[in-house]
Amino acid sequence: MKTHFKTIVISDVHLGTKGAKAKEVAHFLKQYTCENLILNGDIIDGWQLRKSGSWKRKHTRFFNRMLKMIERDNTKVFYLRGNHDDFLDQILPLQIGNVSIQTDMIYESNGKKFFVTHGDIFDSITTNLRWIAYLGDVGYTFLLWLNRLVNYHRRKKGLPYYSLSQFIKGKVKSAVSYIDQYEEELAKMAKAKGCDGIICGHIHKAENRDINGVTYLNSGDWVETMSALVEDHDGTWQLIYYNEINFKKMSSEKTVSLETLKDYKTVAFTKPAEDLNYPNFLL
Repeated sequence: MKTHFKTIVISDVHLGTKGAKAKEVAHFLKQYTCENLILNGDIIDGWQLRKSGSWKRKHTRFFNRMLKMIERDNTKVFYLRGNHDDFLDQILPLQIGNVSIQTDMIYESNGKKFFVTHGDIFDSITTNLRWIAYLGDVGYTFLLWLNRLVNYHRRKKGLPYYSLSQFIKGKVKSAVSYIDQYEEELAKMAKAKGCDGIICGHIHKAENRDINGVTYLNSGDWVETMSALVEDHDGTWQLIYYNEINFKKMSSEKTVSLETLKDYKTVAFTKPAEDLNYPNFLL
């Protein structure tokens, strides 16, 4: 029996780019069932597709998995546009069966309200200085290419995965300042909307913490971190990291609860260090 959650939130898959972990995210979703699946922006990378990106069969499989969740489990899908899939602005809002495509939403669960948004609207760089965002995107794409090259040689030597881009961004003091301001501003926005929490993505830094009485939840990304937010039926939120899950052990068990999910983590992957606070320049 698959693990069943009330809600799963993923963001920043960036389908259409070489860095997208399309197979991994499809495999991840195959392990679970849920009532609500929130795709919180940058699922498709329109920026890269307009430049040098390409659409692969594995990218289509992600949506095939989503359709199976709708068909088999009657999952409701909420696709919120991000800045990289801003082409959706031409059709928003749109409701097709169990799929709702919109800009943002209020999610209510267990007596609490959460404002759900990708997060780019709070970023002055992407909204006011778009050319800088594109320039940053080029730099980040190069880092991901270099990261693949470095890890290719590390694998040949039997060394574990190493995120070069996270290391570089973690050393930039201005990045740390940016991420702190980003999280605080989002928390303020949630409070202004009368919500108990904020659910976002955009900066590729998974997080679950309290900011001045507001629950701040960031689902991370599926380019490097490979993380998702999940909510059980008691309203408890938790971050799950793909590379920390022992899928073989999970498949041998009949049921898996959110409380015991951490027992299925492997030692092959180390969660990013807390000091790696950075803004992602896939903005």
